Amino acid sequence: MISSFNLSKLNALLKDFYHMTGIRITVFDDTFHELAAYPLQIADFCQIIRTDETAAAQCHLCDRRACEIASKHRESYTYQCHAGLTESITPIIMGNIVIGYLLFGHVFSYPSTEEGWKHIQECCKSYRIDMQTLKMFSQKLPRTTEDYIASASHIMQAVAVYLCMERMVSLHQQELPVQIDAYIQTHFTEKMDAMQIASHFGIGKTQLYELAQQNYGMGIAAHIRNLRIEKAKHLLSECPDLSLAEIASQCGFHDYNYFITVFKRIVGMPPKAYASKQIAYQF
Repeated sequence: MISSFNLSKLNALLKDFYHMTGIRITVFDDTFHELAAYPLQIADFCQIIRTDETAAAQCHLCDRRACEIASKHRESYTYQCHAGLTESITPIIMGNIVIGYLLFGHVFSYPSTEEGWKHIQECCKSYRIDMQTLKMFSQKLPRTTEDYIASASHIMQAVAVYLCMERMVSLHQQELPVQIDAYIQTHFTEKMDAMQIASHFGIGKTQLYELAQQNYGMGIAAHIRNLRIEKAKHLLSECPDLSLAEIASQCGFHDYNYFITVFKRIVGMPPKAYASKQIAYQF
């Protein structure tokens, strides 16, 4: 684990989120281990689900998969759990490293109680649980609309940012992933590749690849390209007087045509079209 949390302040923040939304919220560290939650006790519905060993295992697997998806895409992910309830997860990102996750749920998000229970019953039919008790507890779950869930997810994203801003979570600076991330942040516009980074830190390319996958959800080369394209997007928006060749050079692309190709592939349009679009937005 490369991160540490101020749990007393964190618990107070989770309590505020719950009082504002009425939805239980949980914090996981970067190894998908639960650190804190408010309220501490899981919903009665979930307690019934977890009386079945297979269902309990699915709960943990569902959380882990959600963490992996949020980490890979580096954004909030709202989904339906294996038992038919809605959850949302957002990664906590410091620098470019995912150091934890916030997850809220479980909420009942169906047009009607009958329709919701029919779907939940289908999801849980293979589990050895008391279905009548499960139905009773499903009716006690907080009812939410898609708009409400989206709004709560946006608030949770703000909480994730606030955690880092207020130093409620910090990185252990001696850890290798932190050192690699800082090095890439400093040198990504220079000539750099996985072999050079691995050599600089005295590790093998396989270990570097594994670290990149864990922390960025992609290989080192793809991560560096994304950083360069993000810088190019910033320059295209903020420095319209710069030529594309100058922007390409400042972002670490020494082949102008390659810059155009990569930009179009990642952004979905050529640099000139992107720049024109940004100018149009300003007016």
